[in-house]
Amino acid sequence: MAEISTWLVTGSSRGIGLELVRQLVSNPRNIVVATCRDPARASKLTALKDSAKGQLHVVALDVSSEASIRGSVPEVEGILGEKGLDYLYNNAAITEGDDSTFNFSYDGLLDTLRANVAGPALLGTVYLPLLEKGRRKVIVNMTSGLASIGLDFGAKNATYSVSKTALNMLMYKQAKTRPDLIAYVVDPGWVKTDMGGPGAMMEVEESVGRLLKLATTATGKSSGKFLNNDGEEVVW
Repeated sequence: MAEISTWLVTGSSRGIGLELVRQLVSNPRNIVVATCRDPARASKLTALKDSAKGQLHVVALDVSSEASIRGSVPEVEGILGEKGLDYLYNNAAITEGDDSTFNFSYDGLLDTLRANVAGPALLGTVYLPLLEKGRRKVIVNMTSGLASIGLDFGAKNATYSVSKTALNMLMYKQAKTRPDLIAYVVDPGWVKTDMGGPGAMMEVEESVGRLLKLATTATGKSSGKFLNNDGEEVVW
């Protein structure tokens, strides 16, 4: 019999996060803690409970708020009981759009760094005890090809790119600090979501299918690496 897997997914009310949850709860062997800022307004997410074969628990969590992140832990511990956390999937992110290094909002930059870097960093810290109890011990930090200097996307989306490059370094440090964990960053591709826009190249269902295959098959060899949704390495 297949073992139960436990997941915590941030930013689950729409886009890639919502599709991650939808595909995960189609498997009766998954226990999914889906987080978002305001569950009362996350109608598409809560509606998944009606068709879920696995367990779905919706928890309020704002990745921009230290108090919210720390406050989520007791609730998640209560849901998991004696189980640990197999997968911490840091999907939530914000963007200021197509700004530049000489034309950006100072407050917007700080908000972006808080949500896209400080949030995942703190989540890794406060959920480490549950990950240590987990069977898989995987941290996935969702990044972007825009974070790669080597891919050379030029001047566009400056603050978002800066934040995701910093996230890549966070993951690298996590992997080096704790080699018993599997920690990696993954670029989901250019996906048709609210953030990616209608002109994106990939449907969300396809991207998420690849992302979940990568997460469930990742090994220690994946740790510390910048990957695309097929599991191929991306240049830093």
